[in-house]
Amino acid sequence: MYVPAHFAPDEDAVHSLLEHHGAADLVTSTPDGLVATTLPFVYDRARGRLLGHLARNNDHWRRTALGDSLVIVRGPDSYVTPSWYASKAEHGRVVPTWNYVTAHVYGTLSVHDDPDWVADVVRRLTDHHEAGRAEPWSVDDAPEKFIHGQLRAIVGVEVTITRIEAKFKLSQNRPPADIEGVIEGLRAEGDEAGAAAVAAHRPRKGGS
Repeated sequence: MYVPAHFAPDEDAVHSLLEHHGAADLVTSTPDGLVATTLPFVYDRARGRLLGHLARNNDHWRRTALGDSLVIVRGPDSYVTPSWYASKAEHGRVVPTWNYVTAHVYGTLSVHDDPDWVADVVRRLTDHHEAGRAEPWSVDDAPEKFIHGQLRAIVGVEVTITRIEAKFKLSQNRPPADIEGVIEGLRAEGDEAGAAAVAAHRPRKGGS
């Protein structure tokens, strides 16, 4: 991944993205070429793993030669119009761009066809995404026999992380007045996530 210095996030920002991302794309190599599946993962930071599951009927897990894999994780992304830049009125030498947050997580893929292993991942995923809700749903809320049937319909996947390449392109290369214009413009369009990301990662005065 091409990552200019001003778009390189610190380690804490990368870990935060992996802990709070939505669905991600699992990409692997098969005899028929590259195959991708979108699925949620839970990040096991302590052991350096991403854990998830695939439908048993999705032959992605059968066709993949276990080994190298890539998980593409995304955060907020937004179109940025040059009309938001203060510098447009000053000299007009501005063009549109796209802001985005992403991490390419490389690792070794393992498949787990073990109901207990899969059940643990399902619980961890559920607890993670239900946290903070007024009435969080629990796996235990559903009939045990029903849950057992659902678990038989999926297989677990584990990516043991070998390296991470991340890029947070959030207008850090623009003058302060342009950055403020981007934040205001995104908020005016209802893109609170995009505005918050730009605000959180704007360069500090006297440094990057």
